[in-house]
Amino acid sequence: MSNIQNNESITLAEVTDLYNRPLLDLVYDAAGVHRANHTPNEMQMCTLLSIKTGGCTEDCGYCSQSLHNDAELEKEVLLKTEEVLDQARKAKESGSTRFCMGAAWPKVLDGRAFDRVCDMVQGVTDMGMEACVTLGMLSEPQAVRLKEAGLKAYNHNLDTSREFYDKVVSTRNYDDRLDTLKNVAKAGIASCCGGILGLGESDDDRISLLHTLANLNPQPESVPINMLVPVEGTPMAENEMLDIFDWIRAIAVARILMPKAMVRLSAGRLTISKEAQAMAFMAGANAIFTGEKLLTTPNPEKDADYELLGKLGIKPRAPFKDEDNKKVA
Repeated sequence: MSNIQNNESITLAEVTDLYNRPLLDLVYDAAGVHRANHTPNEMQMCTLLSIKTGGCTEDCGYCSQSLHNDAELEKEVLLKTEEVLDQARKAKESGSTRFCMGAAWPKVLDGRAFDRVCDMVQGVTDMGMEACVTLGMLSEPQAVRLKEAGLKAYNHNLDTSREFYDKVVSTRNYDDRLDTLKNVAKAGIASCCGGILGLGESDDDRISLLHTLANLNPQPESVPINMLVPVEGTPMAENEMLDIFDWIRAIAVARILMPKAMVRLSAGRLTISKEAQAMAFMAGANAIFTGEKLLTTPNPEKDADYELLGKLGIKPRAPFKDEDNKKVA
């Protein structure tokens, strides 16, 4: 693990060896890496809002928002700015410090809709919250505009490995995803980039995904680990439930490979036991989405989250903590 410790290029063989270690040894080492790089017993609380739902022209096999799938989902237009900011204020009052806004667009188009999103970002930032958006593919000039509006992070997941990617989506390719991440980095915006487990991928695909994430330059500021939520009407509606220990294994490996990142438990958490979530926190997960819904999928209610965190002695993380000159009380 010398290259990992020295922040040099991490080889696929090193990630494979790490991934295949006995699980409890892996979790133990991940806990040590976490405590060496983050405040123990602290959790970043995030809220995700769908600001434009449905009607996406991409054919992602897991997604209810795709026009190619038959999920029962009512298409909605882009929300008004004040409506979004009202939701952000409520999220802040509930304890969230990062507010994430998602639009079901294949890519960003310049125009009034994008202007409105920039206004939303500015408004969220002005109220002392970290703003994050996920809008599909975007150009470098568009990334610069978001940065000027105060954007903290841009979410753009790789979903799975390069090798398995065409089994998930055919309307874009892996390099399209990587190009957007490069544009985000050039604009000086932190990247929020992870994947989805349970798409039908193999262990080798998970290893390849983690290898790719760890070698992004710069590494992601946050790494969402999603578990597939099967949705009726999508091609992956009948996928088997992911083994919970595979989920924890991926979290532990992500923590060791990307020691400074926030490792975020995202979609699928509603079906995961309190005990398994606690083990994931031990393995280095230090961010969660709280609120009743993640875009279009169900999520634990905030009261249940705060009850669990309280029992574990975990406290919310302050916004902008990694930026000493931008701390918000």
